[in-house]
Amino acid sequence: MALNLDGKKVVVEEVAEYAAKAHSAVAAEYRGLTVTELTELRKIARETGVYLRVVKNSLAKRAVEGTDFECMQEKLVGPLLIAFSIDDPGSAARLISNFSKGHDKLIAKVVAIGGQSFDGSEITRLASLPTRDQGISMLMSVIKAPIEKLARTLAEIRDQKQAA
Repeated sequence: MALNLDGKKVVVEEVAEYAAKAHSAVAAEYRGLTVTELTELRKIARETGVYLRVVKNSLAKRAVEGTDFECMQEKLVGPLLIAFSIDDPGSAARLISNFSKGHDKLIAKVVAIGGQSFDGSEITRLASLPTRDQGISMLMSVIKAPIEKLARTLAEIRDQKQAA
């Protein structure tokens, strides 16, 4: 069913709202997916903090205007769904990448992060970004390593003095 002008404005406003606060975006071609498969994808998206929407390209182009994802506009061609990472930068890419492994009809076309757009083949690079918790864990291990080394060195000196 076609949307009237007011309906189109609502869709553009909603997508623009999510685009303004998103970390990254992925546009993927969904041609050939069944309704059941799309419903499953939407469910996983909700659980992982990804805003997922099938939207007409003309409306998507208007929605991303003035955001970091404006660079995607010329590449939005064909039947696409758009996914925005709300929680962490790699969540939308992980969602599309993981889902496409079991469903070869879902093909990433455009990936955007930090005001730059990339070909869909770059989705694995974005999907491999650590989550927020993983990033904090990595940072803490880097901070903790010198302290542990100092503690081991001091313990070794103490043990040598006690042995002597």
